[in-house]
Amino acid sequence: MNKVILMGRLTRDPEVRYSQGESATAVARYTLAVDRRFNRNGDENTADFINCVAFGRAGEFAEKYFRKGIKIAVTGRIQTGSYTNKDGVKVYTTDVVIEEQEFAESKNSASSGDSGYAGGNRPEPAAAGDGFMNIPDGIDEELPFN
Repeated sequence: MNKVILMGRLTRDPEVRYSQGESATAVARYTLAVDRRFNRNGDENTADFINCVAFGRAGEFAEKYFRKGIKIAVTGRIQTGSYTNKDGVKVYTTDVVIEEQEFAESKNSASSGDSGYAGGNRPEPAAAGDGFMNIPDGIDEELPFN
């Protein structure tokens, strides 16, 4: 089985090209900075920089909505390859071919630079007018689930 699940931040805006031919297909390339869970040398933050490629509608989505610094979650598969560069040296590549991709934080927390809940603190409830209906107090007892 070849399955990859990653969450990280884009290091730059996706680079999108379209294939030649009758039905041009979008090919989006981007790099995810994925934090390492454990640090060997006691470094503050270490990350792996993982190359990703999304084809077709996933590539179009990346072109339209993804920007440098946003946090996304992706699933896909690892694909290796090689080519010979202009100097005659064989170069080996490893990419994650994207099958699914989605935002991993709200737009508000992305723009404020908040990368998550620090120390278990949760954000305050959104004020009225955020597009959600206010639930009256005391209704909890009437709900069929908790």
